[in-house]
Amino acid sequence: MTASPVIRKPGPPGDTPRLGARFVLSFGFGYFGLWLGFLTPVMLILQIRAEEIAPDSKSGTLSLVLGVGAVFGLLANPVAGRLSDRCTWRLGMRRPILLAGALLGFAGLLLVAVAGGVPMLLIGWSLAQIGCNAVLAALMALMPDHVPQGARGRVSGLLGVAQALAATAGATVGGALSEVSTAAAVLVPGSVMVVAVTVMCLTLRDRVLPAAERTPLNWGDLMRSFTFSPRRHPDFAWAWLSRFAIFMAISAVLNYQLFYLTDQLGLVEGHATRIIPLGVMVQTVVVVAGSAVFGPLSDRTGRRKVFVIAAAGVAAAGLLVLALATALPVYFAGMVLIGLGQGIYFAVDMALVTDVLPDRERDAAKDLGVINVANLLPQSLAPAMAPVFLTIGFGTLSSEPGSNYLMLFAVGALFAVLSAVCIAPIRGVR
Repeated sequence: MTASPVIRKPGPPGDTPRLGARFVLSFGFGYFGLWLGFLTPVMLILQIRAEEIAPDSKSGTLSLVLGVGAVFGLLANPVAGRLSDRCTWRLGMRRPILLAGALLGFAGLLLVAVAGGVPMLLIGWSLAQIGCNAVLAALMALMPDHVPQGARGRVSGLLGVAQALAATAGATVGGALSEVSTAAAVLVPGSVMVVAVTVMCLTLRDRVLPAAERTPLNWGDLMRSFTFSPRRHPDFAWAWLSRFAIFMAISAVLNYQLFYLTDQLGLVEGHATRIIPLGVMVQTVVVVAGSAVFGPLSDRTGRRKVFVIAAAGVAAAGLLVLALATALPVYFAGMVLIGLGQGIYFAVDMALVTDVLPDRERDAAKDLGVINVANLLPQSLAPAMAPVFLTIGFGTLSSEPGSNYLMLFAVGALFAVLSAVCIAPIRGVR
């Protein structure tokens, strides 16, 4: 049975419904499903598909598909958030975006699975990005909709755990299924995404926006979905820049891990596809530990900035370890540090971002969509920039041409440091 919707009029920031266990569990399950469907192709399957379709230009093909797909995701996320904020459907503001996005995302993954050429792979991943980012925009709006300020660190920590578990499950399931069927390795996680989002929608007591309170929506309003005023909201601007920088850092590892293991560490592809799930599993253990400990600790102390700054520094150290790695034990050590930094950062930073939203009653999904642009833009820029650093001829530890991962990961570490620097000027959060 579908849960009853919640009709809420705009009120003061503290006017938030009481947090319930059912909501927290369904929120975490939906978040897990989304990232399982999305991360499995990013971590492994798109790299395999690029090599299957264009073996002589695998890196260029992967960069093209990731970059163009990220542009579509970047466009979709704030627009979906804006539409969700203005939705007057009697069953809720977030449900239609969640359901439509999950189905569109699955359709895109289906095309990725069956693509016989680069154009079809490109179209499929672009559709998947649009659908998954629509789901993400609506999911993130549930934080200010339903989670009191004093519990945001704890819930953000739970979401960090859910994302880490999704990454582990995606790498494990994707790696195992890819040896049997690449299509199954894409579609099984995609199916779980649809089921998880649907279950969450059935249990969600969604907000309902009365038609009389809906503000006009036109093309100009949609274009403003991508903007905010840094002068009026400087804390939000610094939080955006910090997110952008940390995702630039992480994209270096996430998108090129398979090629890094084969080209710099010298593994054969079959061995590398088995190592990636182990690396992600090691990373997940520390992500879960960091999220579980530091999210609630942030709530108890009332402090956000110190945790986020420290986390970005730890992630930078992990990237430097990976940059210098020539053996698997060093690779695993780097993944531990990156996982710890990532776990702490995302457990606390989501709470920080929610605390500095310009208008979390009327434009929560839109403003969180703008934050998600900071997550998505690196997915387009990082693949475009990566070949520049990979082809630098000095300082490389690989004998393969175009494989200077030392330089790529060192630049990633600099972005992680920049992420920490951007947190310091924020004044509205301790």
